[in-house]
Amino acid sequence: MPRPSSSTPAPDRAERRNARTILDRLVKRYPEMGTALDYVDPWQLLVATVLSAQTTDENVNKVTPPLFERWNTPEDLASADPEEVEQSVFSTGFYRQKTKSVIALSRDLVDLHGGSVPADLDQLIELRGVGRKTASVVLAEAFGMPAIAVDTHVKRLAGRLGLTGETDPVKIELALRSLYPESRWAGVSMRFIQFGRDVCDARKPRCWECPLRDRCDYPTKTPKPA
Repeated sequence: MPRPSSSTPAPDRAERRNARTILDRLVKRYPEMGTALDYVDPWQLLVATVLSAQTTDENVNKVTPPLFERWNTPEDLASADPEEVEQSVFSTGFYRQKTKSVIALSRDLVDLHGGSVPADLDQLIELRGVGRKTASVVLAEAFGMPAIAVDTHVKRLAGRLGLTGETDPVKIELALRSLYPESRWAGVSMRFIQFGRDVCDARKPRCWECPLRDRCDYPTKTPKPA
């Protein structure tokens, strides 16, 4: 996987040790961690990940079985009637844009890769409707490749835990890559995401039960409810 250049200084030993401690604690909390999206192959995960924007994985998992039963290959979805697809994905929100994206990426897969999902970041983000986060999820989850996907949860935790002061998702990804050995990249995102959902909420973090409280730079810790 290509590594974008970064002007950020390399982390020192203490910063790497702190990052390792954080991830080790999350691994202890979530020994086995992967995407909650249901899928049977890389293409299904690619489509499901696009549909998961601004909605829950549970909601996507209700939509995808009938979707993939109706259009069970990239070739099928590439030639689908957009109105029919919109009806299938309506409950995920932003259904018109998501329909355009999943049809377009399916067409690109057929035209550029014979219907097969490439295990390559650059080739994935060339597909219409596929961003860096989605591509990284597919690489890590479907192919077991080293990749770090940065979503709102990962961005929030990385900042609160003092892992990086960057706010741009690509720069956050680069910072996290520099903190962890490549062998651990695939285990970072989903644990950060789940912890963000369970404990480190954006508005009301459960600081009183946080196992990373001593590592956290969040200025105002939320007290335990009376």
